Amino acid sequence: MLKFPRTIRLDPSDTFVFERAAEPGEWAVSGAFVFWNRDPATLGQKQRVALRSGFLGIDSLGWSTLAVVTEATEAERLAMIARLAGQLMEKFGAPDANAARLAAEEEIGFAASLCDHAPQTLLAVQRSVEDGEIRERFRTLKPRPAAGDADRLHAHASAFTFHELEGDVEPAEEVDLLGLMGAGRMTRDRT
Repeated sequence: MLKFPRTIRLDPSDTFVFERAAEPGEWAVSGAFVFWNRDPATLGQKQRVALRSGFLGIDSLGWSTLAVVTEATEAERLAMIARLAGQLMEKFGAPDANAARLAAEEEIGFAASLCDHAPQTLLAVQRSVEDGEIRERFRTLKPRPAAGDADRLHAHASAFTFHELEGDVEPAEEVDLLGLMGAGRMTRDRT
C-alpha cells in the first residue's frame, strides 16, 4: 500500500492564520513551489505563515498546519498527479501539459517520501529562506503508546500523570472567592 499526506485540522486555527485553509482530508504536498522566485518581504502576513509552516491541499490550494500519513491506492496516486497537474496549468502557468505532469509527479513523489512512517503519524513542516533558497525541515508527531486499561477513546488522552508522594505534606490552599470580590460584588435581580 502506498502512503501520502492528507490535510488534517485539529482545531479551527488554520482558518484564521492562512488566507485559505485546506479542507480536512485533502491530499497534500509540501507546497514550497508556490513561493518559488518570490521575495518573502513582499508577502502578506498570512502568506508568510503559509511559507513558514503550511502543507498545500491539492484540491483547494489551501494550507494546513499539519498533515497525516494515510494509505492510498495506485488509482488515488494517479488522480493526485492529474489534479495537481491541472492546478499547475490553471493557477501557476505551467508551459504545457507535459511539464505540468512532470512537476506534479515530482511533487507527489516528494510528498510520498515524507510518509515513511506508520499511518496516522502527523507531519509538520518548518520553512525558512536562507541565501535566497527555501529550506524545509519536517518533523513527525506520533501517537503515545495506548494505556492498557483505557477504552479506545481515552487510550491516548492523558495529558498529565499524577503521582502520590509519601512524606511530603503540602500546605492546604483555600480561596475566599467572595472576599476577593469585596466591595465590587455583583447582584442580580430575577424577575
